[in-house]
Parts: sequence; C-alpha cells; structure tokens
Amino acid sequence: MVVEPLIIALLLAAALMHATWNAILKSDQSDRLATFGLIMTTGTVMGLCIVPFVPMIEAAAWKYLILSVAIHVAYYFFLLKAYSYGDLSHTYPIARGLGPLLVALVSGRFIGEHLRPQDIVGVFLLSFGLVALALPLKNVLPRPGSRHGLATLFAVLTGITIAGYIISDGLGVRAAGETMQHRISYIAWLAVLEGPWLLVLAFWKRPVTVWAHMKKTWYRGVGGGLIANTGYGIAIYALALGPMAHVAALRETSVLFGALIGTLILGEPFGGRRVAAAFVIVSGLVLMNGPALF
Repeated sequence: MVVEPLIIALLLAAALMHATWNAILKSDQSDRLATFGLIMTTGTVMGLCIVPFVPMIEAAAWKYLILSVAIHVAYYFFLLKAYSYGDLSHTYPIARGLGPLLVALVSGRFIGEHLRPQDIVGVFLLSFGLVALALPLKNVLPRPGSRHGLATLFAVLTGITIAGYIISDGLGVRAAGETMQHRISYIAWLAVLEGPWLLVLAFWKRPVTVWAHMKKTWYRGVGGGLIANTGYGIAIYALALGPMAHVAALRETSVLFGALIGTLILGEPFGGRRVAAAFVIVSGLVLMNGPALF
C-alpha cells in the first residue's frame, strides 16, 4: 500500500511546515519555553474553534488521544533540551529521522503493517545516515557529558517520543470514526488537550518575564503555532489513509528542510559529510514510501 499522490504532496507541505516552526523555535534566543508554549497554545485556540462543528470522536479513540498527549509532553521536554545543547542542523535530522525508523521496526508486530524488501533497505539507509549525522564535524569523538553528546542524547530521546505519538495518533485517528469529520475532530481535540501545558509551565516558572517576552514577540509563537498545528493536522489525517511507517517516513523528509534552514538561514555549520548524510536519510525515507521496486 502506497500513499496517494495528493497525500504525498500534502505531507511534503507538512514537512516544510514542521521544519519551519522548528527553525522559529530554535532561533528564539530569549525565552524558548515561552515561545514553544505560545506555539502550542495557538493550536488549542485553533482546536476550540473547530470542535463545536464536528462530531465527537468514538469512545475507543480516547485512550489513544490521552496517551498521545502524555507522549507529546515528554516530546516537548526532550526537544527543548536538544535545542538548548545543539544546532538545528544536528539535532533535528536525528530526532526526525529516528521516529519513522522505529515506527517501521515495530509496525509489523504491533500494528500489523509489514515491510516490503525495499522498506528494509530504506531502514538501513536511514540508520547509516543517522550515524553519520550524529558524529561531530571534526574527526574527534565527543567526551561523555559534552554538549554535543547531550544534544545527541536528547535528540534520540525526542525521536523515540516521535515514534510513540505517531503510532498512538495513527491508531487514534483510525478509531475516531469513519468520516472525515470524525478524523478532523480527533485532530482538533488533540490540539485542545496538548496545547496549554508548556505555556502554563512558563508562567509558573517566571510570570513577569514570560508576559514581557510575549508582548514583544507574540507574532513568533502565533505564526509558528499556525504553521505547526496545520502541518501536524495534515500528518494525522494522512495516518488514517496510509501505512504509518510510510506516512511517517515521507513526513520526515523535513530533515532535509531542517538541515537547509539551519545552515542557510540560521548560519549553523554543516559540512560536506552532514550534507551527504542528510541526503542518505532522505533517500531511505523516500525509498520506504515509493512504489515497489523488487
């Protein structure tokens, strides 16, 4: 089963959206927690505008929805930690590449979606690219506890949570109901329930500075929130229409967008080896989602 061309186009747009809002978050040097909180709270507002006009999701979907919210909270923590220690062009490809790799490895046993031979090749390509990307730019291994090592650790943990919420949301949106409206309802309720927690935490830790930060840079969080929640809404909807490993893989072509944004816009060092690694990762992801070759 291969994803339809229209869904492929939408997922590529979602991939660019995801890389864009991550670049917005990474480039915030004043209060990244407050900006991330505003990004997610914007999703809550978007969800609240939708839920009155769509049917309630089926009861079977709620357990996946609650699980996804819990996993997303862990994802936020690990992502912020990764960005506090490492460059976007280093941490982002590791986190986003590892997610579909893990989904592909467990999809047969836990979801009943079995890999084709070329999917297995794609997994190995992705794994090789991740190893190459995770190494430091210089030919020196990072010391235990170094910033590079911590950035890699938190990027890996972020990737694990990505795999977790992809599977949870994939199962949840499929259990939400048969109609498009039911699937949109699942997306909206997820945005409502997962959105406000980071902003609440930011205000609890430093209310005065967070409020001052938001008054000056509110547009950054709101703009990022519109982009982030639209992109993930597209991804969740696609999970109802295609194999989870394939949808996740195609969406994570955002690793290339993230690498390019980090290098060309944020001025982060990248190097020829990381360029090659990023293309290997994307090649593996595309191979996993392409038509049967053998």
